[in-house]
Amino acid sequence: MKKIEVVGREILIAYKNNEDFISITDIAKFKNPDAPADVVKNWLRNRNAIELLGLWEKLYNPDFKLVEFDQFRNEAGFNYFVLSPKKWIETTNAIGLLSKSGRYGGTFAHKDIAFEFASWISVEFKLYLIKEFQRLKEDENDRLKLEWNFQRTLAKVNYHIHTDAIKENLIPEKLSKNQISYIYANEADVLNIALFGKTAKQWRDDISTGSAPKEKRNIRDYATIEQLVVLSNMESINAMLIQQGLNQSERLTQLNQLAIAQMKSLLRHKDIIKKMK
Repeated sequence: MKKIEVVGREILIAYKNNEDFISITDIAKFKNPDAPADVVKNWLRNRNAIELLGLWEKLYNPDFKLVEFDQFRNEAGFNYFVLSPKKWIETTNAIGLLSKSGRYGGTFAHKDIAFEFASWISVEFKLYLIKEFQRLKEDENDRLKLEWNFQRTLAKVNYHIHTDAIKENLIPEKLSKNQISYIYANEADVLNIALFGKTAKQWRDDISTGSAPKEKRNIRDYATIEQLVVLSNMESINAMLIQQGLNQSERLTQLNQLAIAQMKSLLRHKDIIKKMK
């Protein structure tokens, strides 16, 4: 629900199925601020109004009830003929009018119909209404374009950052014999060295950015989602290897090979990475 101001009067605009519906109750207040509903009902008694509504429904509503419409059209204009928006909607299954209750209630009409109703009220008012409505749509379009351009630019930047980071940092290098033969006391560092190529302490000593004290930084807090996925898999595999009785050096070799293989797999299947992000 949005609002525009036309000749000092507030006009509500509702949205349904991506279409704009303007409050003709608010428009009617330009003619009779005390009884706008009566103005709408008087308009609906007019044969030209019924013809307009019926034509619009024929164009856009495949479920419009033509027999009931013909009955209203034949009776329109007679002194005894009275028609409310609600009765029109329920009897003909119309979608061009909306009857809303509550604080922001009233009769709303599709913009095509609302502009014609405004013309019946006052040609001058219709022109001001169209002007303010166009201004609203231009503002909406500008915001959408700005948001779309921002997202498009951000996506492009993130794409390059992502692909460059994968190429430069995410595929672990094959460990040297000296690294494999080295016995790490901390089991967590078995996984760290297999995936990141260094222990947690070595990583803290190397890192030079960030506001947190070095001793409180955790290598896994800075890991990418791809690295965390592989790390999670490595934890379960390492537990299984321990149960099998493999020594630390053997497990390190297998975990390093696993890390290399899984990171390459994630690189090949980029769709999986995007979904996880």
